[in-house]
This record gives sequence, C-alpha cells and structure tokens, in this order.
Amino acid sequence: MNPDETPMRKVFSHRGMPRKLSGLVVKGSTPTGRGKFSPLKRKIKQMKALNLIAPKKFEIIDVDRPACKPDEVLIRVKAAGICGSDVHGMDGSTGRRIAPIIMGHEASGIIEETGGEVSGLKPGERVTFDSTIYNPADWFSKKGMYNLSDNRRVLGVSCDEYRQAGAFAEYLTVPAHIVYKLPDVVSFEEAAMVEPIAVALHAVSLTPLADAESALVIGAGMIGLSIIQVLRAKGIKTIIALDTSPKRLELAATMGAHYCFDKGDIPAQVQQITNGRGADIAFEAVGISTTIKTAVASVRKGATVTLVGNLAREVELPLQAVVTRQIRLQGSCAICGEYPEALELIARGAVNVKSLISATPPLDEGQAWFDRLYNGDPELLKVIFKI
Repeated sequence: MNPDETPMRKVFSHRGMPRKLSGLVVKGSTPTGRGKFSPLKRKIKQMKALNLIAPKKFEIIDVDRPACKPDEVLIRVKAAGICGSDVHGMDGSTGRRIAPIIMGHEASGIIEETGGEVSGLKPGERVTFDSTIYNPADWFSKKGMYNLSDNRRVLGVSCDEYRQAGAFAEYLTVPAHIVYKLPDVVSFEEAAMVEPIAVALHAVSLTPLADAESALVIGAGMIGLSIIQVLRAKGIKTIIALDTSPKRLELAATMGAHYCFDKGDIPAQVQQITNGRGADIAFEAVGISTTIKTAVASVRKGATVTLVGNLAREVELPLQAVVTRQIRLQGSCAICGEYPEALELIARGAVNVKSLISATPPLDEGQAWFDRLYNGDPELLKVIFKI
C-alpha cells in the first residue's frame, strides 16, 4: 500500500453494489470534481547554486533540487573545484559554457538518496564521480572507451548539443555507474582533485612508457603538474617541465620535475639533458600552436607526443618534422576508468593534491574567485568551493 494513502474500505448496499462515500479523501490528492481526484502539488525543495547568467557574470540563485531517477543517486555536494576549462569558458569564447549554466565537474559529496534501481550504494556514503555521463551499453563503452561514447555529456557544460547542470550547487544527481566511494583517509577537498589526477593517468596510459627514460611536460598548470606526479609515480627517471611562470615551475620541482625551464632554446636544452637525442615522450598540456611545435622539436626520432591541452580549436602542425622523424601524435580525451587508481594514489600519498589547493572559499563568493582566476592571479592554482 502506498504510505501516502488512507486505508479505504468498500461499503456495500444490501444489493451488493458499492454505495457512495462522502467526505473520504485520499491523502496526497485534492478533489477536482464529482468522483475525480488529482495529485496534490507538493512543494519542491529548493537549493542554492552558482549560475553563470551571462559571459563572465555569476549570481547565486535558488533552484529546484533535482529529482533522483531510478538509476541515479542524489549527492549533497561538499566540495567542488574550478577547472581551467571553466575559467576559459566563462566568457563564452570556447562555446562550451553558454549561459545560463551551473558549471562544475570536479566535486565530491555525500549520497542523500538512491534511485530504486541502484545497488551497491547507499545514503550517507562519501563519494566522488566521473565528469562524463555516458551510456555503458553503447559501442565505444563496450570497447573500453566510454570517454568517446556517443551522446556523452560532461557535467557543467552548455554547448550547441546539450546543457548539463554541474556541481556548483548544493545538490546534484548523477548516474550510479559513474560514482566512486572515497577511502576514509581522503577528504572531500582532496576528492574534488581526483578528476585532474585521473586526466593525467589517462594521458600517461595512452603513452608508451616501456622504453621511456625522459619525459617533457609543457604547461605546469593543474593538468601538467598532475602529469608530472603521475610520471614520477610510474618511475620515469628524467622529467623536464616547461612553463612561463617561475612560481609554477617551483611547484613543478617539488612535484617531481628534475629540470625546469621558462625560456631559451628549449629543444637544445632538452637535447643536452638527453645525450643529444631528445625526450622519449612529451605531454603538451596547453593546446596552442607554439607549444605543440616546441614539443615536436624537443623529442627524439620515433617518440610520442601526447596532446592533452585543447585551448585552441585549430593549430599549425610541423607536418614534415612529424613524418620524417616518425613522431607519433596521440590525443588524450578526459578519463576512461582511471578514478579508482587516482583515489588509490591520493590515499597512499603517491601524489600530493593538497599543495595544489590555493583556497577553499564558500560558493557565494564565486564571482570574486572566478574574476581572480580569469585575470590570471599568479597566487592561485586550484580553488575549491566548500559547499
């Protein structure tokens, strides 16, 4: 019996036919006319969210708390990080953050509710979740490439194809199959850093490491620093970092980079370090023509350059150098099952995410912190909202 219904008894006349009952109303319904009832409109719970309402303009709004579908979990968000793609996209230039949109895809929290079809998860558990919503039954997912799944959606993204609300809110619903439980030793703030570590792990997994002794990482932002830590954990002997910020290069050195450069003839300096050959592998974590050309010029013949940054939609490519030196260019898209390994690395201290967190402000200060990041505040690297 539905708990919202009042027990009802059939009352019969002496002829065995039902008699009309007056004054009997089912809870959760309202009379609409003779013999008719309609569901009572229940007040939908509200939540606070940080909404991008126009290019570079945010405001805190009250919105309906999302309803939990049968295959979903409702998560009470505790921590949510600002990604570089959020900062680059807030002005509308990338076409991936078209206002209005609640952004945010790097987050963690507590399960508030589970859908009727969900098993293995329960309210009260501490979790994080993948940034990509995908269909586990499609061709790419079955081939182990769910990051390339058709019709996939990224949390907190608004583009021509779709609008998917993200984690800069008090609550969020996601499919249960993208949810991961947190180890007890991992805080909510650390868990909000799992996504960039998983991105780095995916890029490294696509890159041949068997004969690699040296690696060049171009761009010491969040992803580049994460790649440096993963390469160190994988045992790469010589890690070279390149960035225009001396402060970030100082951080790269603490993360595991053996050599750090911000200017000069980079290919020549890399060759000097690598006995005149060039780096065995390179990771380009910026995504512009200049840095891609530098990566190609700095690796040895037969090397692999893994492209992770995608700031520019199109770049110039030194085609003849790639062909005649037999360089392999490998694109790396998002994440594909690396969350458990990322959580394990954080839990045992093999990667350090705490030192990458610059600030943990409340959500209602969102505009100010986005402005600082957008304007290139050198003091900031990762900002995580505590919600």
